[in-house]
Amino acid sequence: MYSISNTQQLPVGIDEAWDFFSDPKNLNIITPDSMKFETLSGDERKMFAGQIIHYKISPFSGAVMEWVTEISHVKEKEYFVDEQRIGPYKFWHHKHFFREIKGGVEIEDVVHYKLPFGFIGRLFHPILVKPKLKEIFDFRKQKLTELFGEFK
Repeated sequence: MYSISNTQQLPVGIDEAWDFFSDPKNLNIITPDSMKFETLSGDERKMFAGQIIHYKISPFSGAVMEWVTEISHVKEKEYFVDEQRIGPYKFWHHKHFFREIKGGVEIEDVVHYKLPFGFIGRLFHPILVKPKLKEIFDFRKQKLTELFGEFK
C-alpha cells in the first residue's frame, strides 16, 4: 500500500472552494491535458454520497483506460471521499479535506493506493506510477493558483 498527500492554500472562501470541487465537471480543468481525461457519465449533478462517475483517461501515451469512481462520503464544506470501483489500481481511496484558514481555505488530498500485478506493480511504482501522480498533483496545484490566485 502506498500513499501520497498534497496540501494547498487558496485565497478564497470555503463556499467558493467547495462549489468548485464539488462539481465533477471541474475535474477536467485540473487534470493535465496529456491525460486526455474525459467524463463519460455521472457529472450531471453536484457531488453526493453514492454518486458513480465514469471517466476515460490516458495516463501514458497509447494507454487508454476507463475508470469508475464512487463518491463514498460527503460532509459539505469539510470533506469528500472518492473510491475506485473499476480502474487501473488494485485499491484507490482519495480523501479531500477543506479547512477555513485566515485569508482563505486549505485543501488537503490524501490518497492511499495499491497497484495490481504484485511484484511487477511494485517495480513500476517508483519509475512510472509515483512520478505520474506527482505530475498530476503538481499540475493541479499550478492550475488552482492560476484560477484562484496565490495565497499570501
